[in-house]
Amino acid sequence: MRKENCIPMLKALADETRWRIVRELLGASRNVGELTERLKVSQYNVSKHVRILREAGIVDTRKAGKHVECRVADGFRARLARNKNVLDLGCCVFRFH
Repeated sequence: MRKENCIPMLKALADETRWRIVRELLGASRNVGELTERLKVSQYNVSKHVRILREAGIVDTRKAGKHVECRVADGFRARLARNKNVLDLGCCVFRFH
């Protein structure tokens, strides 16, 4: 992965709450309310972290009525699928277990 693409992803994954959100979304798509309940984090914080993950290309969101549905972005999932939940950025490796 090129350095320009790696840096935003590293910054996004550097936070424990964002890491936990990605792990949750790898199992299934969830809305912000569900993530709030599962992670025991305020809705404001979940929304803020989801925005950062979306800007880094890790998470996709879509409005579904009153809810915001979140899922792992196809490109990010494809990178993980090659290595069975291991993300190799070239400079470092992440394992989502």
